[in-house]
Amino acid sequence: MGRTIPVVDLSKFRNGNAQERAEFVQEIGTAFQDIGFVGVKNHGIPKALVDGFYSSAKSFFGLPVDTKRQYEVPGLAGQRGYTSFGKEHAKQSDVPDLKEFFQIGQTVLDDDPIKEQYPDNVRVGEMTEFTDKGDELYKAFESAGADLLHAIAIYLGLPEDYFVAKIHNGNSILRAIHYPPITKEPDSAIRAEQHEDINLITLLVGASAGGLQLLNMQDEWLPIMPEEDEIVINVGDMLQRLTNNYLKSTTHRVVNPPREEWHKPRLSIPFFLHPRSEMDLTCLESCITEERPLAYDPITAGGYLDERLREIGLKK
Repeated sequence: MGRTIPVVDLSKFRNGNAQERAEFVQEIGTAFQDIGFVGVKNHGIPKALVDGFYSSAKSFFGLPVDTKRQYEVPGLAGQRGYTSFGKEHAKQSDVPDLKEFFQIGQTVLDDDPIKEQYPDNVRVGEMTEFTDKGDELYKAFESAGADLLHAIAIYLGLPEDYFVAKIHNGNSILRAIHYPPITKEPDSAIRAEQHEDINLITLLVGASAGGLQLLNMQDEWLPIMPEEDEIVINVGDMLQRLTNNYLKSTTHRVVNPPREEWHKPRLSIPFFLHPRSEMDLTCLESCITEERPLAYDPITAGGYLDERLREIGLKK
């Protein structure tokens, strides 16, 4: 099977001439409009850093359950630290997803008063390199994500720096997800039920096993198979909402592998790029047309996130 999502080269935007930059903007904008997913190469996230975080995440999930549970913080709705198996479900489903995960959030390095809004990251005493590498990977993802949003701003005809202040010290989340081996006939063939992401964009480094699928405009499920060293980017609901459905937040899921691969766990590292909670998600005037009338009420990013965390069962 050939590629199901287009691929773009971020170095064309970062280091290219005016024509190459314009081509990149057009390519990513078209992909986000048509399918909502794109592969990105030459993204500048060091392979050694990704590999290092992968292996330490694998070691963390291999710890005894009682040890991992020490890093589960009550009252944080899973926004920092560990979330044990079966806590989260898709908003339209009551069946828990077959996964456990660990989340790392923003570290504010300047005097920004927004620091008060963020809980501290959870440090894993048994393996400090896991959370240290996580912080480093977080900042690398943030930098690549900022460049992608810069290109999107140009595509939408907004000021080039439209997203800069809105994502500075934003509420982004780096999540290490572990889908354990399947040991008995599962209740569902789905490791993660179909869903859309909440945030502006998601950046995902290749998962350790396949299974990621997207739902295209023709209602067909297509596998997403990134090449080596490629990150997969998709539009989240906040960007879809801001653009009044002009850019598409695509439904996706993670299906169980064929039976002969049940013994393989799956590790996946998505970065959910969120703005600051005060960002206004009111639909852009330029995206409201006769063919696409206003679809959403005004809301802030923080208000929207809160609503969605309740829907997926992380927040009571």
